[in-house]
Parts: sequence; C-alpha cells; structure tokens
Amino acid sequence: MKHLTEEQVKELRESLLKMREKLIESAQEQIRDPSNVTFEGGDEIDRADLEEERYLTFRIKGREAKLIHKIDYALMRIESGTYGICENCGAQIPYERLKARPVTTMCIECKELEEEYEND
Repeated sequence: MKHLTEEQVKELRESLLKMREKLIESAQEQIRDPSNVTFEGGDEIDRADLEEERYLTFRIKGREAKLIHKIDYALMRIESGTYGICENCGAQIPYERLKARPVTTMCIECKELEEEYEND
C-alpha cells in the first residue's frame, strides 16, 4: 500500500463503508417489506408475477451478499496492509482503478487476462 497516500486509503475505506451501509440498509428494508411475505387473493397469473418478482429480488440480494463479502475482504486487506496490491501478480493497483472499483483484487492486466480466459 506504499503507493497510496494515507488520505487516499482513508477515502477508499470510507467509500467501502458507505457502500456496505447502503447494502445493509437495503437488505433490512427488504426484510421489513410485508409484500414479500404474504399473498392474498388474485389469480394464478398474479401469483406467478409475485413469485417471479421474489425470485429476481433474491437473485439481487444474492449479488448484494457477495458484494458485502467483497467489501469486508477489501476492508480486511486495508487493515492488513495488502490493499491495492494485485493478488495475482503482486503489482500495485493504481488509485484510479481502486477509486472506480474499490473491491478489486487484481490489476487491470490480470483482470483482462482472467476475463479473456473465461470467454474462451
């Protein structure tokens, strides 16, 4: 993390914490929403629409849970002093990339190689 200033690390940490807070608030709101729990009246089409909406909501929540995990991992890396270092090649991840994607664990070159490999 020597390539990042204390101010940059502080800014990235605060950004991660805000992202995490928003995701948790969204999840808590979803839990409090009674429309996700009960179904009264309507026909089979209404029920099917509701079930599809629930399915999409749970998929979104699954993605949010993964993002919270990535945020927690990034915060842990900040604490351990390994944040901003590519887990693949050990290169420094530029501040601009971290600012755009604070949960990233790879430099752009390694990420492009990974995506290229996945698409083959």
